[in-house]
Amino acid sequence: MKGLAFGLTQVRREFKSGEVRVLAAALALAVAAMTAVGFFTDRVAQGVQARSAEVLAADLVVGSNRPIPAEHEALAAELGLATARTTSFPSVVLAGDDSALADIEGVSANYPLRGALKVSRGLEAESETVREVPPPGEAWADPRLLARLDAQVGATVRVGRAELEISRLLDYRPDQGFSFAELAPTLLINEADVVASGLVAPGSRVSYRLLLAGDGRALQAFRDRVMLGTGERLRGIDTAQPEIGNAVERAGRFIGLASLVSALIAAVAVAMAARRFASRRMDTVALMKCVGASRRFVLTAMLAQLAVVGLAASLLGLGLGWAAQEGLVFILADLVGDELPAPTLAPAVGGLLLAFVVLGGFALVPIIELCRTPPGRVLRRDMLPPAAGPLLVYGAAIGGGLALLAWQVRDAVLVGWLALGTAAVMLGLAAGGWLLVKGASRLRGGGGAWRYGMANVGRRGTDSIVQVGAFGIGLMVLLLLTLVRTGLLEQWQDTLPADAPNRFLINIQPHEAEGVREFLAERFGGGELVPLIRARLTEINGEPVEEIEFASPRAESFIDRESNLSWASEPAPDNRVVAGRWWPLGDESEVSVEVDFARDLGLELGDWLVFDVAGERLEAKVTSLRTVQWDTFKPNFFMVFPPQLMEDFPRTYISSIYVDRSLRGDVLELVRSHPSVTVIDLEAAIEQVRDVMGQASLAVQYVFLFALGAGLLVMLAVVQSTREERLYESAMLRTLGARKRVVLAGVAVEFAALGVISGVLAAAGASGVAWLLARRVFQLEFAFDPMIWVAGLLAGLFVVGGTGVLATRTVVTHPPANVLRGY
Repeated sequence: MKGLAFGLTQVRREFKSGEVRVLAAALALAVAAMTAVGFFTDRVAQGVQARSAEVLAADLVVGSNRPIPAEHEALAAELGLATARTTSFPSVVLAGDDSALADIEGVSANYPLRGALKVSRGLEAESETVREVPPPGEAWADPRLLARLDAQVGATVRVGRAELEISRLLDYRPDQGFSFAELAPTLLINEADVVASGLVAPGSRVSYRLLLAGDGRALQAFRDRVMLGTGERLRGIDTAQPEIGNAVERAGRFIGLASLVSALIAAVAVAMAARRFASRRMDTVALMKCVGASRRFVLTAMLAQLAVVGLAASLLGLGLGWAAQEGLVFILADLVGDELPAPTLAPAVGGLLLAFVVLGGFALVPIIELCRTPPGRVLRRDMLPPAAGPLLVYGAAIGGGLALLAWQVRDAVLVGWLALGTAAVMLGLAAGGWLLVKGASRLRGGGGAWRYGMANVGRRGTDSIVQVGAFGIGLMVLLLLTLVRTGLLEQWQDTLPADAPNRFLINIQPHEAEGVREFLAERFGGGELVPLIRARLTEINGEPVEEIEFASPRAESFIDRESNLSWASEPAPDNRVVAGRWWPLGDESEVSVEVDFARDLGLELGDWLVFDVAGERLEAKVTSLRTVQWDTFKPNFFMVFPPQLMEDFPRTYISSIYVDRSLRGDVLELVRSHPSVTVIDLEAAIEQVRDVMGQASLAVQYVFLFALGAGLLVMLAVVQSTREERLYESAMLRTLGARKRVVLAGVAVEFAALGVISGVLAAAGASGVAWLLARRVFQLEFAFDPMIWVAGLLAGLFVVGGTGVLATRTVVTHPPANVLRGY
């Protein structure tokens, strides 16, 4: 207790004297960087999630082929959730002598809960956003439906027993499907007209949905308490269309990576500041021991001071982080919108914990060494405390760093690969620093300044290796973030180019395939027709799927309905085999499964699957697993088979094309000339993915500024770590006749040498880690950029060298007499 009380009484004096301010500033900046990123990305992530919820027109959906029980809606009302209802079924729509199959969507008054409907009053009219639904007696029609009926806005159509006026064109609804199934143009009607039509009766093919929206806690409570009946299933954004879900997941990983590298560089700054904090207090500890203080007393006092410093710096950092994210939202309101959700408290709690994790991981070892300072140092200042041991040093640093990363981003794969890459880079930097130290004696053939600078590198030994490591890690994360910002992120955006397919053609019959192919080639420059077979999975390894318990809701959904299968002789360009092998030529019974889908179903290589295809049995062995780039909006499938195995089964074809605004009339002509073909408009979904990409890019660029500031702090902390030693050396050299210019030039040579080796190794490390993340985490191809090596070399030479010279300039110009009197 005495040590604790003594430590607390010394905190105020230490703050006044300024010896603690370096550590406090480093810690405050680290917390500010983390919480600013945390607050901002938390708001952006919530915004992305809200936009992504438009895919469902809700936050959560209960779906069934039977009417939704009233108990579900009552539970939602009890929890304060907003609700809406939809009833959908296929039906023939009549207009005079013409008829067409349509997807009838009956909706309640408050539909949709997320997103908005877009309608127009004619083909040439501009779309407008509305917050209402068709009143009873009216309907809003997909333009494709009117094209098939040869009707216009204002026409009357018959749906069952109900006669409805087409009052507007339906240009977009948030939850419009694009899942390659047998979809038809939509006719949106009021739910009252569903009853009036008389088409919904026992045995009818109807889909019912209860839409839910509200805060996360209420939604989770609904998930926990709802009792789903047979055939009912819950669906959230995590189980929505893979095209959107994949983009959201990848955006989260890019933002998470940006936060991780910022956390890493801030931790390095704190580590260097903690090292200097301990070295500056050796004399004080030696004096305390001379007057009877025990090691335990000293340790308790120092830890108490660190705890107070950590808390004060954390609170300051939280304030700075909050202000920084508020300023960013204000400046970038036009880009991210001025209606971002308020941040949660999680980043603030995380910031406080991060501060003490960093202190525990990087300051504990220097403090333990500090407490071992011998009392004899009062008389002999060359007496140093025994080292705490490399295992403890590196174990604490690595443990603290991993704890920091694990808390900041809850993505074990991303954290694991980044930690592995960083560990490899640290070993490389340590080896490079050791080689530089050992080779410094052989590089002293120049003038006086050159010899002095290289002698400093060799003489400092361990300090030089530590400096190479710190400089290298700082430069590496900055270069890595540059590669992410200008390489990986742009490559991801390039996967969805301006001419990405925005229309899907489905239900192309075999006898129409050649005609459709010729039409697409003539009007749209071509379009590949991909075969599609409808089938139902019935057995896995001889066990009926009805008897298997699946943990994934997506797996349950898959086995409850027919699925889309296809065949191919080679993997599609946006598919990559990651396990097993693609089939050779032949008629082997094999199947390639998408890797995430295989995980949901619990499938492994060698498993046997049985499908029911139009009453025929199809058996296949899982021989490969694939990753699929869903956000390219090209035809892709969970299950792909060899052509020879599937060619005798009944099939239809699908295709994807890019339709410029000027060619929309050609799409209507295609529908008229091939009535069985259904065209699905993906434009709204593509815009949602582009919005996700844009927000991710913005967040990464913002974090880059924080990482840059933390990087500069690392440079200053490293330089300051040897300030006292340099002050004494400079005083001695000038006393012996050395000119200030020569001493300063020697310092420049020393830091330039450290910077060059750090920059080159940092470029190598950044390239390697970027390649690792691209291949293992983001599933992107990575092209090594030679300019990153040039950037690393120049950054090491000028940034490290310049920072070192500027930071030590006052040391060189300090009067030698004042230094020697106080030493």
